[in-house]
Amino acid sequence: MNAPFLFAQAAAPAASVQAAPAAAPAAPAAATETQPAAEGAAPAAAPQQQSGFGMLVPMLLIFALFYFMMIRPQQRKEKERRKMIDELRAGAKVLFAGGFIGKIVEAKDKTFRIELADGVVVEVARAAVQSVVTEEAPAAK
Repeated sequence: MNAPFLFAQAAAPAASVQAAPAAAPAAPAAATETQPAAEGAAPAAAPQQQSGFGMLVPMLLIFALFYFMMIRPQQRKEKERRKMIDELRAGAKVLFAGGFIGKIVEAKDKTFRIELADGVVVEVARAAVQSVVTEEAPAAK
């Protein structure tokens, strides 16, 4: 809404009140209706309207909670993953999103050439790398 529009509406009723002839004074019976029933009773409270800023604070708190509990840890994990992918070189054994495990033969700018089996070489996007596979020693039985 435009501010001049609000002022124009607020000024219109005041102008019409001034142009109207003076009204007769209110009857004493009408005046007693607005007074409290008992002398010790408090006047009826007018309904209070909440400002838009009252809802802003809880919304900001919820956003901050989501940021620190969900968004920030995910960004940190993605940063570590990108760093791991950038450090990969030929000879590393990696796991891909499709479940393939292979050995890097050649690292290019946007892809890796992977050897899945003897003589089977495929080219895979760098973003498909899930993790580096480390060969652990078999457990003794």
